Amino acid sequence: MMTNLFSTFDPATSLNYSLNWLSTFLSLLLIPYSFWTLPNRITIMFNNITQKLHNEFKLLLGLGSEGMTLMTVSLFVFILMNNFMGLMPYIFTSSSHLAFSLTLALPLWMSMMVFGWFKNTNAMFAHLVPMGTPGMLMPFMVMIETISNIIRPGSLAVRLTANMIAGHLLMSLLGNKSLDVNNLVLMMIIAVQIILMMFEAAVAIIQAYVFSVLTTLYSSEVMH
Repeated sequence: MMTNLFSTFDPATSLNYSLNWLSTFLSLLLIPYSFWTLPNRITIMFNNITQKLHNEFKLLLGLGSEGMTLMTVSLFVFILMNNFMGLMPYIFTSSSHLAFSLTLALPLWMSMMVFGWFKNTNAMFAHLVPMGTPGMLMPFMVMIETISNIIRPGSLAVRLTANMIAGHLLMSLLGNKSLDVNNLVLMMIIAVQIILMMFEAAVAIIQAYVFSVLTTLYSSEVMH
């Protein structure tokens, strides 16, 4: 029995242990494997998408960044698969929890900061004061840039979580209202649910892309 609206996102399946988080690993079953003898259309489409993302991220990061682009493309695929798994019925949406998104964002941000301050210390100090800043505003700009840098992992995590929760909450509300209505209203609710499902599929792609692109942009600031 649902005690409140947010209990649909409750990760606990029992009092002792939870099996819901295993849905994160179910997404690995959707990734086309490379050991098939003849590539099918899914494998070709998957390779084209990852190659285009690799080329785009390489432009943002510059030369010698193949390892970083490999990580960001893998991050995009991992988040995308988890977002799509959450759209399927009776499967736990792990990407709608801060435990999932913060686990991705915080170590990435921390490793970038450690690398940047140890390897490119002068460049990290230069990023704190934008070019052309008046001398009177420099202390305030350092404070603002420091705060904006600190909240980056939180903004990455909250952006992904909030966008995944919003559509699921709306679909849960409509689903609960469809129990005691007439046929005409039920058909309208079903039509709206189909539109919301298409919208959520687009949000799943966009949020995975935004997370990986922002991670790439943050890392490009550290490397240059």
